[in-house]
Amino acid sequence: MNAPAALDAVAPPLPAGLLSTLQAEFGARCSTALAVRQQHGRDESVFDVPPPQAVVFADTEAEVARVVSLCAAHRVPVIPYGAGSSLEGHLLAVQGGISLDVSRMDRVLRIDAEDLTVTVQPGVTRKQLNEALKHEGLFFPIDPGADASLGGMAATRASGTNAVRYGTMRENVLGLRFVNANGEIVRTGSRAKKSSAGYDLTRLLIGSEGTLGVITELTVKVHPLPEAVSAAVCFFPSIDAAVRTAMQVIQIGIPIARCELLDTNAIRAVNTHDKLGLKESPMLLMEFHGSEAGVAEQAAMVQDVAADHGGEAFEWATTPEARTRLWTARHHAYLSGLQMRPGCRAVTTDTCVPISRLAENINASIAEVEAAGLPYFIVGHVGDGNFHLAYLLDPTQPEELATAERLSAQMVARAIAMEGTCTGEHGIGLHKQGFLVEETGDEAVAMMRAVKVAMDPLGILNPGKIFR
Repeated sequence: MNAPAALDAVAPPLPAGLLSTLQAEFGARCSTALAVRQQHGRDESVFDVPPPQAVVFADTEAEVARVVSLCAAHRVPVIPYGAGSSLEGHLLAVQGGISLDVSRMDRVLRIDAEDLTVTVQPGVTRKQLNEALKHEGLFFPIDPGADASLGGMAATRASGTNAVRYGTMRENVLGLRFVNANGEIVRTGSRAKKSSAGYDLTRLLIGSEGTLGVITELTVKVHPLPEAVSAAVCFFPSIDAAVRTAMQVIQIGIPIARCELLDTNAIRAVNTHDKLGLKESPMLLMEFHGSEAGVAEQAAMVQDVAADHGGEAFEWATTPEARTRLWTARHHAYLSGLQMRPGCRAVTTDTCVPISRLAENINASIAEVEAAGLPYFIVGHVGDGNFHLAYLLDPTQPEELATAERLSAQMVARAIAMEGTCTGEHGIGLHKQGFLVEETGDEAVAMMRAVKVAMDPLGILNPGKIFR
């Protein structure tokens, strides 16, 4: 197991003065009800940890600052909470404390269509933002699959299906407002497209997983809706053929917007769950953005590449309704996959490698899991070398968890040896703390720890995450 061993330690009770103050100031928005605490003490990871001791729902930036300053005064942990869709234990209260829920801070504050920027509160979700933007002819491209909040997406440096063309949250956040460990409000960045003014504190917060500050506002890039959008699925005789097609598409410079892989197990799951009737073999799901002529040219080139690798049964979709049907397979893959083994839990891991090593990494990972006999499925943002393998476990069989962790460690070690990373987009959280040392080295981790200590000397901001 790559996570800390002692996840069931009993946290000290909350100071009575802190709890009484929070209840007096926030009323019903400060809850100690077990059901509310349990909701805020679980994510999509396999870790079972006691829930936070209280949950506070903040409506404003000033309220976030007040909660953090009170917790600092009492040296009580604060765990930011958005949509609860993280996969590596990011939001678990491993040292007890207060879960600070910012999901009610969900206003789109400013749309600057001429500058292609938008400013939002952290609880705004990607679907909510795109609904607000569509009337301006704009869209926000980062799509991690789940309807995650933008604050959480920034905190975990999320990416997703469009990253191959539009980048990740790192490239699309221009500036932030956050509350630091002292309860002070800090502003970073601006609406300008570039800056060389001092340290890049915006990028420091992106991917910090709530350990350096609580994000309260974001200014992000948005993009014009393309003139034409076309989606296509293509089926292949093997995972290797599908991955090599994706590799060649990227290597020859076709500006594909999305290039997603689903293996046979994932296709079988979404067919059962959504009655889609897709051919049950490895599939690439692709999308093209641009002019009518450009999209047609890109699609034709990709079809030729796919045919060279045995791709067949192309299905095209140009209307929004038809594209939605095709993308249902990808967006429902995780939940559909869980239904393959009712009552199971999933160890879902991801790695990212240079595109030239992707086929090798996936093929070796498949060989290992099939030899071990665990049920699994694969989805991947193969256009940028990132894939996810979900091991499906019987929670009553501890040996299955041990097997999944062993396989995950082998996959990560292989990715690092290929000059890749232990996580393309899930983050470190609890699950990949040891892998961070393997990937970056002791010296780099020591520098990260020094930043953490400098910005959070009392260690109250989401403690126990990223570092062991």
